[in-house]
Amino acid sequence: MKKVAGYVVSLLLLFAVLGCASYYKVVDPVSKNVYYTQSIDNRGSGVIQFKDQVSKNKVTLPQSEIMEITEDQFLAGTRGQ
Repeated sequence: MKKVAGYVVSLLLLFAVLGCASYYKVVDPVSKNVYYTQSIDNRGSGVIQFKDQVSKNKVTLPQSEIMEITEDQFLAGTRGQ
């Protein structure tokens, strides 16, 4: 019985972590390139760094427009490119 309870608790924690995911659309205002990511590292002085979900490349931008988006918008943006 304790094993089953442990599995249930583990599954609940997994769903809680997955449910708290953040999704971002990042636009480079200079080139107008659009990127999609789940994590942004603020490097200070307005510089950000992240891994683009579409190209899988690490991107560093000195200026950017960041929008938090829904999972559906994220999936649509990463599938359509």
